[in-house]
Amino acid sequence: MPKSLCPYLTALFLLLCLQTQAQQVFSGNVYPLTDFRQPLDIVPPALAGSFGELRANHFHSGIDFRTNQRIGYPVYATADGYISRLRVQNSGFGLALYIVHPNGFTSVYGHLSRFSPKIAQQVKAIQYKNKSYEIDEFPNADLLPVRKGEIIAYSGNTGSSGGPHLHFELRDSKTEATINPQLLGIEIPDNIPPVIYSMYVYRLNGKPFNEFTPKQYFQVVGGNGKYNINKVSTIHLSGEVGFGIITTDKHNGLSGLNGVYSIQLELDGALVYTSALEQFSFENSKAINSHIDYPAFLNLRKSIQKSFVDPGNPLQIYSNLVNNGRMTFNDGKLHEIKYIISDSKGNKSTLQFNVLADPKAVIHTPASPEGISFPYNKANEYNSDDVKIILPKGTLYNDLNFIYKKLPKPTHNAFSAVHQVQNSQTPLHTGFEIWIKADSSLSKYQNKALIVNTNRSSQGGYFENGYVKATPRSFGSFFIAIDTVAPSIVPVNIAPGKNMSELSKMSFRISDNLSGIKSFNGYIDGKWILMEFDTKTASLWHTFDERTTPGKHSFELLVEDMKGNTKRYAIEFTR
Repeated sequence: MPKSLCPYLTALFLLLCLQTQAQQVFSGNVYPLTDFRQPLDIVPPALAGSFGELRANHFHSGIDFRTNQRIGYPVYATADGYISRLRVQNSGFGLALYIVHPNGFTSVYGHLSRFSPKIAQQVKAIQYKNKSYEIDEFPNADLLPVRKGEIIAYSGNTGSSGGPHLHFELRDSKTEATINPQLLGIEIPDNIPPVIYSMYVYRLNGKPFNEFTPKQYFQVVGGNGKYNINKVSTIHLSGEVGFGIITTDKHNGLSGLNGVYSIQLELDGALVYTSALEQFSFENSKAINSHIDYPAFLNLRKSIQKSFVDPGNPLQIYSNLVNNGRMTFNDGKLHEIKYIISDSKGNKSTLQFNVLADPKAVIHTPASPEGISFPYNKANEYNSDDVKIILPKGTLYNDLNFIYKKLPKPTHNAFSAVHQVQNSQTPLHTGFEIWIKADSSLSKYQNKALIVNTNRSSQGGYFENGYVKATPRSFGSFFIAIDTVAPSIVPVNIAPGKNMSELSKMSFRISDNLSGIKSFNGYIDGKWILMEFDTKTASLWHTFDERTTPGKHSFELLVEDMKGNTKRYAIEFTR
């Protein structure tokens, strides 16, 4: 072999080694590592949110690239392909693009401030055709082809974004499952192991996990990947228990507290539980409320990841399960427990401690209030003269001791008693149906009726055969109210007769008191115009274009809520 080739072969070997290491060891799948480029040119890349990170009611479905608290950075197509979806939402991803790639994956770019000119032209044409700001279109493959490295948009803060950043995803084009982008070669510098803060022991004793399950807190100390229980070498336990852990991860540079990739739990050197956030289906994302200790999250704002799996949990992120992660300590022996926490780059942290199976270390689970047995694996129903409650199969994660109470009618804007359905600490995977019998006084307001919870937050609903029906997504206390108040329109920079020739747009703030805004439509000289909306600031605006020529014009704005109440604002102005 010529000596001149040695340095190149050595470099190639090292590159292959690095690429092999980038492939996470907990994945049984092989992903392409060189097909995709970074979606931004900010160097070094830094994340504000990692894949699978714990969020309220969902796992984070992609990675959030930091953009230095600014909008307007060029966003690049990560590989050749075509724009397969154009989406504009008031909330959610705001302005978003989807690109299908020939290798079987789809890239997603969310919270954009604006599209590239050729894409923006198509979006605006569709909005005017549909007479709607919000669109969700699926163009033909030949309409908007893109090349790797082509500017497709600019980073922003639209939709439900909490600050300027780029939300980026890679999905399986066939299954639409979202996949950890770091497994597909999207590099984030990281040689920092995860941090472990605390560990919990749950006294399960053969019962379903719920808010009454006793738990014990143990402080964790250590660092640099090695952790121990503070001031405790051996924990005395008896009966069936489960474990839980609070852990986060950081990467090099400007990193927040992000989520970890995997959690492994060993008993005496054998795996009994593994969770790995390689990919997940959107339909199962709400099962995060089963993955964590949901009552602790509601009451303490702590995200404790349980290391045992509820029987109704549909997530496919678990493996190596022994008895669903539940352990029984009845043999009087000493056992070694070990947590292994990994990030997406394979950096690991461990927590080790001993458990002595001690028959004296018994903590009895307190009795739950008397209720009705609702199995997690069946459809369940409750009926009375005043209410009907239906939980479809797949709603519950655990068997439930169902509690219902009828409470007095509120004094203001109420057309039924309050119906307490279980409590908010029991997580649900899907919504449930509730039918509430209306008072006779509702008769002239039937088309304005809806169901609200005791925080007077709308659950939607409609009147039918003496009842109002809705589908809340969580348990709570509910009653019938009405919405007869039209939305509010507040002009920001426009007034009757104003000369707008020096302004690029007209602006408003709009809001609704209860049922929520259903639609907004603006008209100049009787012709529909595009009004854009930002939910976070309740800002509504129209940017003038060639359609509005110099001279005098009439303007009309109609804003309608979910119950058909409409507010009208009409003036004349000059351009």
